[in-house]
Amino acid sequence: MTFKEKIFQQFLQIVNDRKDVFQDMIQTLTEDSKNDAKGSAGDKHETALSMMHIEQEKLNKKLAEILLQKSILDKIDIHTKTSKIALGSLIQTNGMLLFMSTALPKIVVDNQTIIAVSPQSPLGNKLLGNEVGFEFEINGSTYRIEELF
Repeated sequence: MTFKEKIFQQFLQIVNDRKDVFQDMIQTLTEDSKNDAKGSAGDKHETALSMMHIEQEKLNKKLAEILLQKSILDKIDIHTKTSKIALGSLIQTNGMLLFMSTALPKIVVDNQTIIAVSPQSPLGNKLLGNEVGFEFEINGSTYRIEELF
């Protein structure tokens, strides 16, 4: 497995794990509300059901965000080579490694830290379409694109 494949697989695993966790939480909440509806009556019961419904809406919203991240990752062909930064590019700069995909927590692969960058983010938008040699600034530091994978 190539370095880029390892990175992609780790980011995909993060998204799949999150998806599973939120689906399990939604399922548990749904089962709890069904069980609660069977045996209770009164204002306290209605309040509890309302709270569960609000929590379920929050979880469904978060799950939708995760499914969007997964759909973005599913569009990436990590074997495509380009001379310009695009979705799926692994970008080596003089100070960091970036993976153009969707906003996810940074990871460590083979003792190297990789930051996932969304094309919609200010940095991603600045990098998209550029090539080796392009220079950009973050927090007062200047970085140069050294290699694209």
